[in-house]
Amino acid sequence: MAPLRLGVNIDHVATVRNARGGPRPDPLRAAKLAIEAGADGITAHLREDRRHIQDADMAALKAWIDKPLNFEMAATGQMLDIALKIKPHAVCLVPEKRTERTTEGGLDVVSAHDYLVPFVDELKRAGIRVSLFIEPSAEAIEAAASIKSPVVELHTGAWCHAIETGDAERAEREFARLGKAIGFAAARGLEVHAGHGLDYDTARRIAAFPELAELNIGHFLVGEAIFIGLPEAIRRMRAAMSVGRAGAAS
Repeated sequence: MAPLRLGVNIDHVATVRNARGGPRPDPLRAAKLAIEAGADGITAHLREDRRHIQDADMAALKAWIDKPLNFEMAATGQMLDIALKIKPHAVCLVPEKRTERTTEGGLDVVSAHDYLVPFVDELKRAGIRVSLFIEPSAEAIEAAASIKSPVVELHTGAWCHAIETGDAERAEREFARLGKAIGFAAARGLEVHAGHGLDYDTARRIAAFPELAELNIGHFLVGEAIFIGLPEAIRRMRAAMSVGRAGAAS
């Protein structure tokens, strides 16, 4: 069974920096620490309003980290131009609403299908791996496959939120939905990633699906870093993922 990769999202290091202004804490330093601690790649989301990651951060990350850079972005002309200029290892297309605090759901790949086909094709022609951040549904997966995105990242937020609010019945229902979607996407020939709201326990549990290739985790790790430091938070996350993956193999 292939190892499960961990992508570390450093957006909220920039959130803390921007709360006061100035250069600290530096997202690039966080990315380097994350890689030293075992991250397989770095994820950063350049939002339309630049409320955390800035254009200069993306350029610095591309220039100075030695692991793959995953550029989360909205499917807009401005972001496409930036991606084609920076040429990260990967782009993950996500929805973006100006009023939302964080990304609250998957990209509507069904309604946006015809718009996304040439958009994804242009990124792929530039040698950039493309992922679509989608809901764990057969309809969304079929649309992603039709768009010819080689990768999907399944939105785990509904499952994690149900756990956080103590809704055990809904949590099990959402987990079953995720498991079904992971298997369905893999059967369609897609590389399958997952992320949003994951912590040690949920990462350990979802890691048991052997079809999963990568988890992308950010907010939880940055929050844990306040108490135990970023490298230790990442080491504990890697350990939780390893336990989950080992359980799948046994």
